[in-house]
Formats: sequence, structure tokens, C-alpha cells
Amino acid sequence: MPIAKKWVLKAQGDAGTVATLASGLDIPPVLANLLVQRGIGTVEEAERFFNPRLEDLHDPFLMKDMDKAVERVRKALTSGEKVMVYGDYDVDGTTAVALFYSFLRQQGHERLMFYIPDRYTEGYGVSVKGIDYAARKGVTLIVTLDCGIKATEKVEYARSKGIDVIICDHHLPGDKIPDAVAVLDAKREDCNYPFTELSGCGVGFKLVQAYSQKYGVPFSDIERLLDLTAVSIASDIVPLVGENRILAYYGLKRLNEKPNKGLHSIIKICGLENQNITIDDIVFKIGPRINAAGRMAVDKDDDYAPPSGGHSAVNLMVERDAGAAEEFGNIIDDFNSDRKNIDRSVTLEAHRYVESHPEIKNAKSTVVYNPKWMKGIVGIVASRLIETYYKPTVVLTMSNGLVTGSARSVPGFDLYQAIESCSDLLENFGGHMYAAGLTMKPERIKEFTRRFNAYVDEHIDDEMLVPQVEIDCNILLSDITPRFREHLTRFQPFGPGNTAPVFMSKGVSNPGDAKLVGAELEHLRMELIQKEKPYTSLSCIAFQQPTHYEYIRSGRPVDVCYTVVENHYRGTVTPQLRIKDIKVNYNP
Repeated sequence: MPIAKKWVLKAQGDAGTVATLASGLDIPPVLANLLVQRGIGTVEEAERFFNPRLEDLHDPFLMKDMDKAVERVRKALTSGEKVMVYGDYDVDGTTAVALFYSFLRQQGHERLMFYIPDRYTEGYGVSVKGIDYAARKGVTLIVTLDCGIKATEKVEYARSKGIDVIICDHHLPGDKIPDAVAVLDAKREDCNYPFTELSGCGVGFKLVQAYSQKYGVPFSDIERLLDLTAVSIASDIVPLVGENRILAYYGLKRLNEKPNKGLHSIIKICGLENQNITIDDIVFKIGPRINAAGRMAVDKDDDYAPPSGGHSAVNLMVERDAGAAEEFGNIIDDFNSDRKNIDRSVTLEAHRYVESHPEIKNAKSTVVYNPKWMKGIVGIVASRLIETYYKPTVVLTMSNGLVTGSARSVPGFDLYQAIESCSDLLENFGGHMYAAGLTMKPERIKEFTRRFNAYVDEHIDDEMLVPQVEIDCNILLSDITPRFREHLTRFQPFGPGNTAPVFMSKGVSNPGDAKLVGAELEHLRMELIQKEKPYTSLSCIAFQQPTHYEYIRSGRPVDVCYTVVENHYRGTVTPQLRIKDIKVNYNP
């Protein structure tokens, strides 16, 4: 039985402001209310929100060290230096590498290579192995993307090898900024850039924009790289506001109209061709496939060869030949299939372990360990466990002689502080409020588990252990007219900071056609009708919610909360309600 969710209706917008926006924009009051809830109070602000403009991107030279970075890249290109583009193994890192590599290649630079560290042998960030590889290849400039802000010692090591480093990152800096040629990171305390929430790929795009601005590259030449930027923004779950909204808006436009060859091959594999690709499609279909390459371990015979897991993702996204891109797409899809099989198996094992240990199941946090689990998927498993048990979760495994793991939290609870309270037991840790990674010696697992659980037990509010659904407003199904849906699409792209609106409708019912679908009959598909005039019927899908099937099929009234989406099926587009939760007046 899933955990019952608490429904929370958001504060409604000021009635006068809502009426002014509804009249001035000629939109339904419900949608004007959504604007006010998002902090938009004037018609002018709404017009800018609905119509993002590339001209509103900030001047890239407002970012600290941008001038230095541009001049060092220029020097490398004009003097024919060997350049390595270096990035993290996740979606943000690989898209960033693909973007910057593609831009340098576009400028005619041929002495160019890229490098993605291996998750298992090198770990996150700039590695000694990567620098050594660069030195052997005659590289004199490394440009890091989505990593490097804390690589103080590695930058010094690279300099000792005769290699300059430019850092493009978006993570929080440490106490000391690395002594690189240039360090681009809007989160630097001494940086006055107006927007601090760029993705790693977004920072790379700003460097490309600055170079183009300085040296006369037409913006149309770099606009074609925005499909990669949109994929990074969606996958790295950065706020979809400000500059990110502009980049994602035009990146999605590019992704839908003319994506690069590699992304197009993934779009076809995902079954998204000739459909309107959204942020959700990137998050749930495109991104996981790209991410899978870096998650999977790859056997390599040559110790001097670069890792080929994350490299496959970059190869895909820089490929210019459609046939080769299709081959890379199939490789990536195979990685993802393997990842899903392992993920499913490990998640099942983890669930069984929790269910067989009441002391874990009944605690306010979950810590599980199995030395055989794959390091690359423990974060996914932690998220899966939260879906079931809804509590701060740490999943641990063994890698290179140390226990390593990923942690995930529930809204409102600071996971990072909980882990930091155990820092004396850890070899390394990092992350933020809701997600973190950590390593420790095997003999410290028991004490870490005890102290972590004790910290959570003492500091978590019991309300945080109850999942909540935030609802924007209560409407009738009859409010969801074609005009309503047309204006609702103008709020996209949806994501953090601009989430898809959640609506609530009460007393709706099913005429008897409800059915369970999916490989394990885990989803509920149905029509819901509103009997009040005007009589309205809408198609609905409730993923992972089979519980109330019999009750709903009987035609008795229920309350539902949902988002409004478009359902594409065999070339036909119809409105659909994606049900987030169902409330009935009985206990099944």
C-alpha cells in the first residue's frame, strides 16, 4: 500500500491582480492566477515570461575571468595548440563537452580531443590520470566543463606538466579558487554575473557566446548548439527561470526542429520523432540514455586508452554522420537497457532487505549496504527506495576497497548536514541538501549507520515523512477548454522554479471503462467525467496507482489532482490528465 499523500492548496493570487492580468492578456482567470503565484504581477512581465528572447541573455563578459578565458582560447586556436575538452560523466558534463568541442571544431580547429573520466577508476572531477593522458598526447590547454572548481591541486599538477587550465563550472567553490588561467563560475563570491543557476553546459555556452561576440562569429552559428544546452538544463534539474528559461526555450525549439545527428538518433530510439519534445521527455527518456553510458562499467584492455563509457555519449553528440550517429545511439541504448536491468534487480534486492529488517523499515531513515551492487546505480536505487518508504536514504556498496554510496533526501530535510555530522567517519563526501555522495572504510559502516539514523531521528519533522502534493488551484473539468490548453502551453518549459501546474477536481467519476495497463498492470487508464453542466469527459492516466481500480470502475465519485498534458498516439494529439493522486472515501 503506497503512503497516503497530503494535499496542500497553494495560496491564491491577489484577486485584483488576477483580474487585471486576465483582462490585459485575454486569458482565463485560472491561468492569470498561475502567473501571480509565480511572482508575475504586470502584463509587461507576463509578456516577457510568455515570449523569451535571446536578446535578453546576459552579456557573457559580466562573468569573472571571461575575458581571460576568451583570450586563452583564442591563443590556442591561432597558434594551433592541442586542446583537451574535459567534462564530468553525467548528462550535464557530456553535453557540455560535446557543445564546446563542436564549437572549436566549427572554428576549424583540428588539434582537438575530449576526455570523460571513468566513474569507477577515476571518480568525479579532474583526475591525475586524465592530466597524464593529456600530457602524453601533447595537450597544452585543458578546458574543464561541469567540474574543476575544487581542483586546486590538479590545476597545479597540470601546470607542472606544461598544461594551462580553464575551468567552466557551476558548483559551489571551496575555500580557495584554483589558480587556473581563468575560472568561470557564477557562484564565485567575487563574481557579479546576474544569474547564478546556469548548468555546467550553460557556462560552456556563455564562453562560446563570449568568444563569438568578441571575434565576429554569427549568433546563428552557436544557436544550433542550444539543443545540447536544453538537454543539460533539463537533466541537471537546475531552476527553469531567468536565463535558463531562455536557453531551454530555444534549445527545445532546436531539439524539435533540427537537433544534431546524435540527439536525433536518440529521439528516434525513444519514439519521440514527430512529437513535441518537452522537458519531461528529456528528463525521463533522452537524459537517462545519455547518463547510462557514464554509469556502466566498461572493460578496457589498454590502460593508456581513455575511458569509453562516458566517451560513447560524447561520440554520439559530436557525430556529424547520420549513419554513425545511429550506431552510437544503439550503443547508448544498450547501455541504458543494461542499466535498467541492473537497476531493477538491485532495487528489488534493496526492497527485500528493508522488508526483512523491521528495525530499518520502522526507522525514520534508511541505510542499506551490499558490496556487490554497482556503484553507478546506487543513486537511482536510493531514489526508488524513497518512492516507497519516503525517508532520507543512503545506499552503499564497495568500490576500490572503500565503501561508497549515494544519499537522497525528502523535501525539507537537509541531508548534507546529516552526513556532515558524521564527517569524522568519512574519507570523503560532497553534495547538497537533497543529494550527496560519500565514501568510508568498511569497518565504519555500523557506526555511520547508527549516527546517521540518530541524527535524522532527532532533527527530522514528522511532517517531512508524509509526501505532499502542492496544488495550484481547484477547477472543474469543463474549465479545460481548447483555449485553456493553448494558453497553458505558453507557460512551458516546465521545471524547477516553474513547475507544471497541478489542478484539483472534486467529485468526478468513471463511466466503467477503467482498466489496468502496463507489463505488471501497474498503471490505471480511464475516462473521468464531470456530471455538472457543461458535461465533460477527459482521458486520464494514473502511473503506478492501481490501488483504487475496483472502486473507480464502480463509478463512485473521487477527487483527483493532476497535470494537463498532450497525449500523442499514432499521429493524433489529444488532451490527457496525468493523475498525481486519487482520494476516495473508503479504505480499500
